[in-house]
Order: sequence, then structure tokens, then C-alpha cells
Amino acid sequence: MAGSRRWSVVVSDSRLRTTDSNGSALEWEKEIAVLEAVEQRVLWLATAIVDHANRVRPNPSGMKVGGHQASSASMTSIMTALWFHALTSQDRVSVKPHASPVLHAINYLLGELDASYLTTLRAYGGLQSYPSRSKDPDPVDYSTGSVGIGATAPLWGALARRYVQGRFGGVGTGRQYSLLGDAELDEGAIWEAIQDPMVPGLGEVVWVVDLNRQSLDRVVPGIAAERLQGMLAAAGWQVLTVKYGHLLLELFARPGGEALRARIDSMGNPEYQRLLRCSADQLRERLPGTSSTAEPIAELIASLDDASLLAALRNLGGHDIAALTDAFDAVDDTRPTVIFAYTVKGYRLPTEGHPQNHSSLLTADQMRALADSLGTDSNHPWAVFAAGSAEAALCRSAAQRLRRPGHALQQAPAVPADLGRTPPAGTGNTQQALGRVLLDLTRQAPEAAGRIVTVSPDVSSSTNLGGWLNKVGVWSPSERPNWFADDAETILHWREQPTGQHVELGIAETNLVGVLGELGATWSRWGQPLLPIGVVYDPFVTRALEPWSFGIYAGGQSILVGTPSGVTLAPEGGAHQSITTPSLGIEQPGCVTYEPAFALDTEWCLLAALGNLGHPDGSSAYLRLSTRPVDQSLAAVPSDPVARERRRRHVAAGAYRLRQHEKPAVTLAAMGALVPESLAAADRLTALGYGVDVVCVTSPDLLFRALQARRGLAKDQSWILDQVLPAERATPLVTVLDGHPHTLAFLGTVQNVPVTTLGVTQFGQSGAVEDVHRYHGIDADSIVAAALDLVD
Repeated sequence: MAGSRRWSVVVSDSRLRTTDSNGSALEWEKEIAVLEAVEQRVLWLATAIVDHANRVRPNPSGMKVGGHQASSASMTSIMTALWFHALTSQDRVSVKPHASPVLHAINYLLGELDASYLTTLRAYGGLQSYPSRSKDPDPVDYSTGSVGIGATAPLWGALARRYVQGRFGGVGTGRQYSLLGDAELDEGAIWEAIQDPMVPGLGEVVWVVDLNRQSLDRVVPGIAAERLQGMLAAAGWQVLTVKYGHLLLELFARPGGEALRARIDSMGNPEYQRLLRCSADQLRERLPGTSSTAEPIAELIASLDDASLLAALRNLGGHDIAALTDAFDAVDDTRPTVIFAYTVKGYRLPTEGHPQNHSSLLTADQMRALADSLGTDSNHPWAVFAAGSAEAALCRSAAQRLRRPGHALQQAPAVPADLGRTPPAGTGNTQQALGRVLLDLTRQAPEAAGRIVTVSPDVSSSTNLGGWLNKVGVWSPSERPNWFADDAETILHWREQPTGQHVELGIAETNLVGVLGELGATWSRWGQPLLPIGVVYDPFVTRALEPWSFGIYAGGQSILVGTPSGVTLAPEGGAHQSITTPSLGIEQPGCVTYEPAFALDTEWCLLAALGNLGHPDGSSAYLRLSTRPVDQSLAAVPSDPVARERRRRHVAAGAYRLRQHEKPAVTLAAMGALVPESLAAADRLTALGYGVDVVCVTSPDLLFRALQARRGLAKDQSWILDQVLPAERATPLVTVLDGHPHTLAFLGTVQNVPVTTLGVTQFGQSGAVEDVHRYHGIDADSIVAAALDLVD
């Protein structure tokens, strides 16, 4: 139970207030009593939801259903005080994953969930294992389930709300709450988010830490509350601690109370948890300890009956409704706040405090006993409060207070499919094209450009966003002076203002994708679609992939640009050469992956991706770009308008025929930075007498979906396959890309032809591009050799 108050404001117990002349304290006592009655019903419902899923509902497969009765029990007091006392209709809450039954129980009492769903936890089409914005039938503000994301998402949700409010208005204010378990504070992404320069100004953020001192497997040996409180205070947060409830505080005020308090304060977590498992007689023996204060403690607890002694030990602040309501009322909205609420895992359940109670389930007898202790009927588990009761009135008034006004979804602005740009002369790269397209949009499609917001983890200039930043400015909640505005040698103009359209973060890719996910969800939260684009070095996409995936799962639609990419970034060496990212893009649901080879291809892919954002049927996109200079004339873009449009449609659909021989003997399918090598190999093969078709793949993802659709396994269109790999031109196939070769291996099955897949399967090396390509077997010589092996 160790935990210092040095760094925090300790919320005192309000039950010690005296009645004033108006009797307001008496009314307050009545309010607390009603809240406590609601809390008991919430605890019962949450426990019964898990019980029914595991013990009552038929389970033909015999597979474990699971659920978390103990983790839910530690949160019922906190969530009851929050929903039925503190929340407003503009607030948003991220709920600890394992407390999802508590959320559903509360939504049921508020009339937001039909009783039929209470029996469907973890069933197909029913209540999800963890809160889900997109799949649960009742209101869920944030999808949680991956440790740490539930804590950080509301930070970025606060930023997204401020951005939308500043640019378009109409979304109001409101707090952003995160309810998280203390074990989640081990997750590094939480601390990456806390230290970001954007966060200290987000005063609407409130974290509530369920400090139950248990993880999945054990009692946490040393939660180090003082250290955590100090770290958050040093980061500029308000730190509140709700450690003890009114029963313990009243005991502390009696003779021997200070000794008892010192004993519990200094007690290690495992010892305290063990005391929770003791009978009253055992507790009288163990609680006093063996120090010089043992006698006054023994005398103090001797004055208590067994029931009072057992209740007092469990009376932590996180289960004291009065202390919790005081804590919520004490939040300072000028800076982020964290409330450390001491709790007992499994509170009021037979499993409370047990080190292995994480997934334990109550028996039928235990459920009946629990119903009796909580004043409900196990034979009618889903009963609501009687009409006319104070509890029913509280539920009704809370429901009215929390009812949110609807936000009509504004239609996302039209994004042109083609900006009409003439293919650039000379050499260029796809990364440069990114910045150029954004600038072109500000001139040719200002309404769409006005909805674009770019995000970068301190790599804006190195990913070619400098011109865009100079044009639209950097977003900041308030205008800040640009002290280098009069410096003639400054090329990047860092103008920070509320109208800026670029969000600059510190060097943390998980923060980048967290912001992307929330900016990409504004269409569903407030009806205001944004077109968010995040840029990150491609080797670090894998670091950010899991939280970005979770953002997509939660409804966030965005574009992630990985650049520069591949071993083609030769001099940088293996640490900066990405290998697996092309296939990861294919495997990510809710996302289309593109890897264009030329500048104009990049424009068309980016415009297609932007057009898919900000509406219910939209999707995210991943663009893998390169800094390799490529002769743009190799793209051979048709000058005829109809032929150009046909090329554009093929680029956006996943591939196009770059060269077509009268009598092909082999087909080369190349992607991205390795198209020049493939064209050089085609020339050499042609000189040897072998006709070659060259297919430029812009999206292996869309081609795979087309193949699945042809087989009846997906609803996508399959016409692009007949255009780029028609049956009448079926030949042996060589695929090549600057990434893992299995990414394009499926192309051989389009027409069931022999296929050789070339790509990167080893860590990269520093060197010249030619040397590195040769090392990995993706140079022109290797392509020619692979083709000859197939055709001879």
C-alpha cells in the first residue's frame, strides 16, 4: 500500500463535512446514498454479464469464453461516480478494456442498451470483448483493448477536437477521460505521449488510474506510486490521489489511528493483498504487525466488530463514492489531470485481492450470494430500478444530462482524380511528388486542400513537406511568434497559429499514428471530415503499425506515408532500409497500400487515397515512397486525353502495362523504385530474342483483392487483372520489388503460370545503389537471369 502524498493533492473525505444551516450536507448524504445503490446494481450487472456468457449461455465448442469480473469490480465505483455525477454530454471517456461489462451495465441503466444484448458478451454480433466504437451496439467513445492506447487516444482526441473547433467550429468543449489500470503504466507509449510538447496544454484531459496493484499474473511487488506521481507532476500534470475512504479516515482520527495509517502506508502490496484474504480473527492477529505500534493498533481494532473491521480494510478511496466525486470536482481544467484511485481488484466479490483472480469466474452459489448481498435477485438478473425510486430518477436525469446532440455529417470535399499536370521532365522521385501534389491542391482544389492536415514526428523537411508548411502554416492552439521570420537564410517558415494545417510532434511514431487516428475519426465524432496525412520514415512504419491499425479499427481514416523506403536508400545502411513494409500494407484491414514508381503515379495514387477519406464507406491508405531519382520519361504517359485517363484508372486500380511486346515470352511485374531495373532487363531480354511485357504494379493490395474477388472471396472488382495480366498474354512471370518477395508472389496464380519472385530477404547494407541491388539479387542482371531460367 506504499504511496507518498508528496507529489499529489490528496482528496479528503467529504463525509466529514458538517451540516450547514440549509441542510445541504444532509441532501448531499442522500445523493451519495443513491449513488452507492446505483453502484451496487452496476456491480451486479457487470458480474452477471460475464457470468451468463460463461456459465449460462450454451457453448457447443467448449472453447473458453472468458471475461473479467474482478477487473470490472475494481472499476464500478469510479465509473458510477463519473457517469452519474461528473460527466457532461460533451465529455468523452476511454474505458479500461477489461471493464467493458461495467460500461455496458451503465449504458443499460441509462437506456442506451437493450436488455437483449446483456446475454451476448463475446458472442457473434453481440457485446465485444473490449469496448469498440465500430462493433458494440451501445455508445462507446474510444475503442480499447491494446494496452496503452486507451490512455493515449483521448490525448489525441482532445487535440483533434481543438483542431476542428478552431478551423470549423461547432464541436464545443468537454473533457477527455481515460480510465486505465495501473499495470498499463508500464507501457512505454504512455510516457512517449506524456512528454510530447503538445500535451501539457491539454487541460481537458483527465486520467483515472485504477490503482488495484495487480497485473494479470500477480500482485505488483512495488507499484512505485510516488515515482509515477512525481513523473506526471514534473510533466506539468495536476496529480490527485484518492487513497482512503471514510471508514478508514474515521479510524485514523481515533486513538491509535495514526499508527494504523502509518502501518498501512508502509505496507507492501503483497502483504496488503494477503490481508484481504484473511478472516476477522486472522486480521486482528496480522494487521497490528510486530513493531512498537502494534499495541495501539491492536487496541484500536479491538473496538470494532468483525464486519466493521473487514469493511474498513477494504474502504479505499477508489471505492468511496464521496471521495471520488470530490476528486472529479477538484479537476483543474488548465492542465492535464491524473487521479490515482486506490482500489481492490475483485472488490466485493469472493475473489477480491486474490493474486490469480484476473480471469476467475464466480460459481452459481457465489452468484446467488452476491445477489443477496447487493440487494438484487439472481433469478431476474437484468431487473432495473423500480419506477418512482430515487435510483430510477438518478438514472433518468443522468441519461438526459448525457444525451448528445447529433452532428450532421458534412460531405467530404470532392478530390479531383487528376490535376492535369504534365509529366515532369528529367529525373525526379516519388517523395518529391508528395509535396508538389499538396501544393497543387491548394491552387486547384482549395476546398479539399482546406481539409488536409499533415502530421509529422519531426521529419517534415526531410520528407518534402517544406513547401506545404510554408503555404499553410503549423497548427498551434494559440499564435506563437516566429523569431526567424526576418532571417533571410531561413527556408522553412515556422508559422505557428490556430489556422495552421500541419501538426508537428516530437520524435515518437506511436504519437504520430495516434493523432492520425483521431484526426481521421472527426467525421464520425462531429460530422467534420478531415483528410489527415502522416509522414514517417518507412523503416519505422513497423514501430507505428499496431497503434495505427487500432486507430483504423476504431474508425479513423488517414493516410500514412512511409518515405524514404527500401534498400534503395543504399548509403543509409541496414538501420534505415525497410524490408517487410510492402507486405504489411497488404495485410492491414481497412487500408489500401500503394507503391508508385513515378511522380505522376504518385499524384494519382494520393488523390485516390484522399478521395477515400472522411465518409462511412471510406478507408485508410499507406503510401510507400522513395528518394531514388528516376527518369520520368520511362513512365511513357500517353499524351492523348483518353489514353491518359485509361492509364490513371489503371494506376489507381493497382497496375498498368508499361510495355507490351507483340509476342511475349516472359512478363516482368515490377513495383516502385525497381521499375528502372526491370525496364533495363526487358531491353536486354528483347535483344536476346525474348519478347517481354512489363507490368508496373502500383498497389499489390488492390491486385490481391481483385484476385480474391475473381474467386468469389471478396466484393471488390476484378477487371484490372484482365487488363494487366490477360489470359491470352499469359507467360512465365518474374516479380521484383524493393521489399520481401512474397509480396507479389500471388501474381503467378492469376493465370497459373510459373513465377520467380525477387526481392529482399536479408538485412540491408551500406553502399552504392548498384552494389546494394546486386547484393540482394534485385539488379537488372538478376532479373535477366531469373527470366532466362523460366523461358529456357
